[in-house]
Amino acid sequence: MTLRRRPSCKAAFAAVLLAASLCFVIPALAQSPALSSDPAADEAAHAALESFQLPSNGALLNAFVYVAAGASPHPTVLLLHGFPGNEKNLDIAQTLRRAGYNVLYFDYRGSWGSPGDFSFTHSIEDTEAAITYLRTPANATKLRVDPNALILAGHSMGGMISAVTAAHFATDPGIRAVVLISAANMTGRVLPAVQSGHGDQALAPVSKALASQGMAPLAGCTPETLAQELIANAVAWDIPSLAPKLTARPLLIVSSDDGNTPAAEALAANLKKLGDTTVTSTHLPTDHSYSDHRIALQQAILSFLATLSTK
Repeated sequence: MTLRRRPSCKAAFAAVLLAASLCFVIPALAQSPALSSDPAADEAAHAALESFQLPSNGALLNAFVYVAAGASPHPTVLLLHGFPGNEKNLDIAQTLRRAGYNVLYFDYRGSWGSPGDFSFTHSIEDTEAAITYLRTPANATKLRVDPNALILAGHSMGGMISAVTAAHFATDPGIRAVVLISAANMTGRVLPAVQSGHGDQALAPVSKALASQGMAPLAGCTPETLAQELIANAVAWDIPSLAPKLTARPLLIVSSDDGNTPAAEALAANLKKLGDTTVTSTHLPTDHSYSDHRIALQQAILSFLATLSTK
């Protein structure tokens, strides 16, 4: 007869703790089917990946769309990466496709192999070109895009690009919502100096900060040229100051423990002062890349998008 060792109290407690923890994890995962399971296949219109070159101001950008299953036109998310863009957030893209959204991802001019020179201005122009591309009838038909249901979603610098672009399209009802994920208020460091008439004093520290982010994937620019661009646009690109042009549509602000929260809170406060009741804010205790809160981040986005039909 084989004797079985009786588990120690410590081991038994660990097993109970594990079981208890699973009781919390599993419901969280089950909150949205898109987080835990693939949708039923549509034999007439499969989910797909369409890659192409997106035209923008004479350049052809590397781009692709995760196309959701189903023949009906889909709401489409423009997923904008940060500076320089090491975190692609493509897990978010896959989850959104499972939930029925198309997702367009592209690399700005001069970034990650897309031709042209990188700049913040070019990134904004490229995003506007992407909106035009999705709304071109032939492209919308091929990619099953609803041109009147576009959503701007950006991480870090991509959050700034999303906010500025949304402000440019302030009166466009087809831009249904904006999602800011740790949006980097990149002019925040230079704005006080500019307002006091000493913008030149911000050039060296801002150039150093940009260089420290790693600019190898970016072409046609230097830390100094990018810093000069931020100084020149300090007022126009200040995220909290964009509030008057962001009240027309629902906005999700997600922040983390990365130093970008004050600007996010300032934007939310400014929107609420203007009577905006559609702004949603959530904070996740994690790093700038949401390294250990990826599912929580996706759930926050899914929950927000699920409310759009009721707005």
